[in-house]
Amino acid sequence: MQNLSRHISFPRLLILGASSVIGSSWIYTNGIFFDKYGAGGEIFGFMLATFITVLASLSFAELSSIFPRSGGPVVYSYLAFGKRWGFATGWAILGAYLSALSFYVTASSMLLATLIPQISAGPGYTIAGAHVSLLELAIGVAFTLFIFALNVRGTKLTAGVQAVLFIGLIILGALLIVTGFTQGSVHNFWPAFAAGSDPWANVVRFVLPAMTFLTGWEVVTILAEEAAMPPRKIGKAVVGAILLAASYYIVVLLASAWVYPWEKTATFSMGSITAFTAAGFPLLGTAAYLIAFLGLLTSFIGLFTAAPRLILSLARAGLLPPQFAKINEKHNTPVNATVLVLVFAVGFGWLGKGAMTYFLDLGGFFVAMAWAITAAALWRIRRTYPTLNGGFRLKHLWPSLLGGLLAILIAGATLYPKSPVALAWPTEYIMLAVWLGLGLLFYWLGRREHQPQDVALHHLLGEQEFTRLTAVKQRQDKGD
Repeated sequence: MQNLSRHISFPRLLILGASSVIGSSWIYTNGIFFDKYGAGGEIFGFMLATFITVLASLSFAELSSIFPRSGGPVVYSYLAFGKRWGFATGWAILGAYLSALSFYVTASSMLLATLIPQISAGPGYTIAGAHVSLLELAIGVAFTLFIFALNVRGTKLTAGVQAVLFIGLIILGALLIVTGFTQGSVHNFWPAFAAGSDPWANVVRFVLPAMTFLTGWEVVTILAEEAAMPPRKIGKAVVGAILLAASYYIVVLLASAWVYPWEKTATFSMGSITAFTAAGFPLLGTAAYLIAFLGLLTSFIGLFTAAPRLILSLARAGLLPPQFAKINEKHNTPVNATVLVLVFAVGFGWLGKGAMTYFLDLGGFFVAMAWAITAAALWRIRRTYPTLNGGFRLKHLWPSLLGGLLAILIAGATLYPKSPVALAWPTEYIMLAVWLGLGLLFYWLGRREHQPQDVALHHLLGEQEFTRLTAVKQRQDKGD
C-alpha cells in the first residue's frame, strides 16, 4: 500500500484542526438560536458542548500519538473491535463531514445572496419549504469544484491556504471582540434567557447543534500520517484545536450579545452580522460577514481534506473497494476518494437551504457515535496492549470514558422522540436511514476485498507501526 508523505508542521496541524471547526453559519444563525434558546442557551450550551468534546477528544489524542496514520479513528476501532466497528466508526465520521460539506454547498450561495438577492430568485424547486434557485445551486456546485481542485493538489497547499485564512479570522474576530466589550453593555446580554423559559433545558437543547459546530478537530488525527512532528505533539494538537476554536466561538458570540440586545438580534435573519450594524458599527457588520465567508472556506477546505482520508483508510482495510486506496503520485493525494467526496457533497447539497438544520442535527448524531466508539477503543487497546505509548498518555481513563458515555447518551437521546434533542420526524430519520443504507451498500460492494485482520492491520498501520505492534504483542506473550 502507498503511504502519504509527512510535511505538516505542528502550527499548521493545529490551525488545520481549529480552522476546520470554525465554520460560517454560527455567526448568522445565532439569531435563530437566540430566539429558540436565548443568548444564554447558545453560549452556555457551547460551553457544555466544549466540555463534552474535550473529554471525548482525549481518546483520540492518545491513540493518534500511538498510531499516527491516515483515517485515525478507523484504525483505532478496527484494531480494538474488528472490521464491522472499524467501518461503522469511519462511516459515522464520514457522515458527519459530508453533512457539513452538503451544508456548505448551500451556504456558499446563500451568503452571496445576502449581497445579491437576485441569486435566490428565478427558476428552481422547493424542498423542506425553501425555494432553491438553479442559480444558487450552480454557484454552490462551482464553489465545491473549486475546493475539490484545491484539495486534489495536496495538503501542502491546503495547509498553507488555511494558515492565511485563519490569520484573517483571528484579526476580524479580535475587532468584534474589542468593540463588543468596550462599546456594549452587560445589560444587553443579561438576563440571558427569555422570561418563563427553562434555562437548563435551553442549554441542553443546544448541545447537539453545538457538537456539530465543534466537529472538525478530528481532522488532526485523520491527517496524522502527514504530520511531520513527534507523535505526542499530534495529541496536543487535538485538544488545542478544540479549545482554540471553541474559545473563538464563545467569545465572539458573547461580544455580539454584549454590543446589542440579544432579544433584538433574535429577530434578525443574519444574526451577529446585522447586530453589529444595528449597534452603529456597519464596518464590523461587514467584518462579521467576512468571518462567515472565511469560516466557510476554512471548514469547507479542512473537511474536504479529511473526508477522502477516511475513505482511504477504509479501502486500505478492505472495507471499501481498493480503487479508493489509490494515491496520486504527483500530488500525493487519495484522488479517487476525493472524487467520491465531491459526488457525495454535490449529491446531498442539492437539497438546499431547507435541509440545513437537518444536516446540523444528523452531523451531531454521527460524531457522537464516533466519539463514543473511539473512547471504548482506547479502553480496549489499553487492556490488550498496556505497554503501548506514543508520548501522549492519559494518567486516568475515566475522563475519556466519561466523554464517550456522554456522547452515546446524546446520540441515544436524538433517537428518542420525546427527547429535547430528538431528530425531526420523519425527515431526519429518513436521511439517517439513507446514509445507513448507503453504508451497507458500500460495505457489501467491498466485501470481496475483506482481508484477514493481520493483513488489514498491516495496510492500515503501515510497515513501521505494524512491526512495532507485532513486537509489543510478542513481548507481552513471552511475559505471560
